[in-house]
Amino acid sequence: MTAIDPKRLLEAALLAAREPLDLARLRLLFDEDLDLASLQPLLDELAAEYDGHGVELVQVASGWRFQTRPEYQAVLDRLSAEKPPRYSRAVMETLAIIAYRQPVTRGDIEDIRGVTVSQNVVRTLEERGWIDVVGHRETPGRPALYATTRAFLDDLGLRSLQELPPLEEIPLHAELLEPRSDPARPAADAGAGEPPDGGLIGHAGA
Repeated sequence: MTAIDPKRLLEAALLAAREPLDLARLRLLFDEDLDLASLQPLLDELAAEYDGHGVELVQVASGWRFQTRPEYQAVLDRLSAEKPPRYSRAVMETLAIIAYRQPVTRGDIEDIRGVTVSQNVVRTLEERGWIDVVGHRETPGRPALYATTRAFLDDLGLRSLQELPPLEEIPLHAELLEPRSDPARPAADAGAGEPPDGGLIGHAGA
């Protein structure tokens, strides 16, 4: 049997995968003679081979994956019958607060935004797989603590929260992340269905 080039095997596995593959899963492709430490340089070499191509090999929070280069995605979207989802300002502000201040409760988000957080807003982010309950604050009522997920990082093409852009680089007012001193809150957000008037961290691809 002809020996299989390990780099080509990694390439085939990643091209066929429907989700990112981490080193532990990629290691299953090989016999004992190739350890985890040997996979990283092979993946780095493979990624370099795709420089200048329409697709790229990147490392995200859940592992490695091939993806379309961002500069081509808007054009490729013309081939899709489904339009990318558009999220309301309330959804994107809530997501931004969770991403930059996590873990937070709904009460924390309401103090920061100055409005009641609609359950539809939270449900939209949970159904998208971008946030999850990671615990409960030990205060009366034990409110749920929300944080972002690996799927959130994967959809943004990030490996960790440290790679999130600085707040000054996104269209987000700095005062949004400062708690309001006035305890009175206006009526609740319209929720996920209100017209988008400026997503805070932009569209995140699936």
